[in-house]
Amino acid sequence: MKTKFAAISLVLASGLIAGTPALAGVTREQVRAELVEAIRTGDMPANGEQSRKLNELYPSLYPAKQVRASLTREQVKAELTEAVRTGDMLANGEQSLKLNELYPSMYPAKQVQASLSREQVKAELAESIRSGNYMISDNGQKCNEAHPSMHPAG
Repeated sequence: MKTKFAAISLVLASGLIAGTPALAGVTREQVRAELVEAIRTGDMPANGEQSRKLNELYPSLYPAKQVRASLTREQVKAELTEAVRTGDMLANGEQSLKLNELYPSMYPAKQVQASLSREQVKAELAESIRSGNYMISDNGQKCNEAHPSMHPAG
């Protein structure tokens, strides 16, 4: 009985896997090309119990992976200049604080912008009061949970 169940579940699972669109559109030539590229770059699992790839174990045998810079040199320089100007750089020491946190008087204050207007906050408050969606005790209970008859659902 167990063998029959296992065989049926295996057949069903293989049918589901074979029907996936990711595998359906790949041709034999594409798979061979991917294999040749993986062998060339060492992007294949190495033998043994380590779950490392050949190019990680033997980097001198394979070409280095090309890293594409997402920022240009000028963009990086501009970001560095801005970070130095605003003190948004880590200070020396073990505290892992930024310079503008250690010496706030030496750097310009960060501009804080409100994400909601005063009218939006007032509208949210009125809606919370109407629906009872606010806490009434220290245990986190909301008014509409404690007094459901006072607040209409929806």
